[in-house]
Amino acid sequence: MKLADMKWPEVEALSRDTPVIIPIAAHEQHGRHMPLHTDSLLLGEIVRRAEDRLGCEALFAPLQWLGNSHHHMDFPGTLSAEPRVYLDLLNGLLENFLQHGFKRLVLLNGHGGNIVPGAQAVFETRQRHRDRTDLLLLSATYWEQANIAEACDDLVQDAMGHAGELETSMMLAIRPELVGDIAATAEVPKGEAFATATRGWTTKDRSEPGHIGVPAAASAKKGEALLNAFTLGVVHFVESVRNWDGQSWN
Repeated sequence: MKLADMKWPEVEALSRDTPVIIPIAAHEQHGRHMPLHTDSLLLGEIVRRAEDRLGCEALFAPLQWLGNSHHHMDFPGTLSAEPRVYLDLLNGLLENFLQHGFKRLVLLNGHGGNIVPGAQAVFETRQRHRDRTDLLLLSATYWEQANIAEACDDLVQDAMGHAGELETSMMLAIRPELVGDIAATAEVPKGEAFATATRGWTTKDRSEPGHIGVPAAASAKKGEALLNAFTLGVVHFVESVRNWDGQSWN
């Protein structure tokens, strides 16, 4: 169900155990070969496919395209919410649905920079409602819902990266006219420096062109396989939210 298409009495009639999916993405640079709106376009496509499969089993909020992208602000065109403003936005969205009585809320993320704020937002919201035992507050990233290696057996990259093989392949599958000359792109390794720590960084620290990974290895065929795998992963995840017994940790 798409919240944007519904009338308020239809929302009022829903079971409050219906999983509510809040898609969160970004508008930021994706190298010289990819459009700024890549994260939102890709998450929007996965949400569209998942909603088609789930039907009335879940409620999908409109996609939030503004994300936490300050690490990309060296590249023109990037738009980013201030970090604390973004946390307040996510907290507010969760509180909106709690006020309407819904109890199973998922921030479904499509941008690496939103992973930490998403986790922090569900943590903060849970602490404000710590006396309740019926809440399920989750933050999940779509590409972590499937085994990338099993999705496609000829991938060069084994992880998402940024505007690399995976994202470029998916864009070639859904909006090829927006993808530039990938043959001209060079590999930018992910890097493993200080692997046991979390490092403060900007994208310029890691990549002059703005991408991380191997865009030149992308193909539309790989992209369709990845989109299918990620969609199925999201569907199975939402089904597990729907099937939660309402109280247990498991």
